[in-house]
Amino acid sequence: MHTDRTTSTTRFPAPVETALRSAGWQPGRWDIKQAEIWADALRGHESPAGHRHAVFPAAVEAWAEFGGLHIPASGPGRQVAPSTLHLDPLYGLHMTRTLADLGRALDTEVAPLGEESDTRSLLAVDTEGRVYTLDHTGDWYLGQDIDQALTSLITGHEPARLTAAT
Repeated sequence: MHTDRTTSTTRFPAPVETALRSAGWQPGRWDIKQAEIWADALRGHESPAGHRHAVFPAAVEAWAEFGGLHIPASGPGRQVAPSTLHLDPLYGLHMTRTLADLGRALDTEVAPLGEESDTRSLLAVDTEGRVYTLDHTGDWYLGQDIDQALTSLITGHEPARLTAAT
């Protein structure tokens, strides 16, 4: 049976869905085999100081659905420039301590999700599915779930800075 890839969902705003589909995403995309490969690689890595990555269902689900996508930036963005994204958790392989520190500050565990390629900012997800970005200027909250985070990044919505009170 032929499925029409141009049929829109109501899950994402039209420009976000277009960007995701152009990158290879479609509703129902689920590469659990690749997600498990990433999970094993992250679990098997230990930093020189003994830090290990957290791997949990919210991260594995995000990797299975969106992992491997390269999403180029397009358009001027609403508040900030849209980000070019590469959703590959191995960008965070050597960031175990940084992610552990963020998790401790947020009272949760955090796993790598990918990167904003232009700025080398690390994307991360917590056990509840909330998404963050970490860069040289600080830590930022992108959204309560991967959908909200991708929408913000692709459309250029300014993220909220995490503070000591957050």
